[in-house]
Amino acid sequence: MIPLEYELLLSAVLFCIGLYGVLARRNGIIVLMSIEIILNASILNFVAFSSYSGDAIGQVFALLGIAVAAAEAAVGLAILLAIYQTHGTIELDKIRFLKW
Repeated sequence: MIPLEYELLLSAVLFCIGLYGVLARRNGIIVLMSIEIILNASILNFVAFSSYSGDAIGQVFALLGIAVAAAEAAVGLAILLAIYQTHGTIELDKIRFLKW
């Protein structure tokens, strides 16, 4: 059995990588992928604590998190496609929503 500390360390590393991607990158696709990495880090925490405690509640929350991640990816890509059609780019710095 893998110790809980290793799983939590992996989850923290994934979260930090995702957070760096959200804060440092300006491409919309990379920001969406970084958000997915953050969600996967939280799902890993749910599964790790569920395995550690022997309760299945964490795995149920993990399945719910996977469903939320899939919905977020679909909606995020639809929004990015709409932005690309109107502005011609998905660079988040170049898009001005409040300008005419």
